[in-house]
Amino acid sequence: MNQAIRDPADNKLGWMLDEALRMPETRYGILLSADGLLMAHSERIGRDDAERQAAGMSGLQSLARASAEFCGDPDTTWRQTVTEFDDGYVFLVAAGPGAYLAVSATQRVDMETVSFRLQELVQRLGKELSTPPRHGPTA
Repeated sequence: MNQAIRDPADNKLGWMLDEALRMPETRYGILLSADGLLMAHSERIGRDDAERQAAGMSGLQSLARASAEFCGDPDTTWRQTVTEFDDGYVFLVAAGPGAYLAVSATQRVDMETVSFRLQELVQRLGKELSTPPRHGPTA
């Protein structure tokens, strides 16, 4: 696994989340592993809160995947879950093998724009998550 995501204290991918959250009405962003470990977080959310949310998002993603049969095929691939609350939305999307991206937004957010931007971010994160760490003088 890439060193940039092994130690959440480093938060080396947090800047990518911050960049994606520059759209109006977004709140927080976290990148998590399938087992609920925090990989990165946006600057608007503290590490402790981000770790707690990562654990919860892992469970939410697991429940969503378990309901695949309800969608018609138990082997279908889960891609995204959007949860609505009185005060806004939580978008949870697949971000590569064993990685998930969660973003919180207000009820006034443009949902289509957020979904589009998250897919763009997933593409960028995919490259970062699959890049092996560099060692030596060129690192």
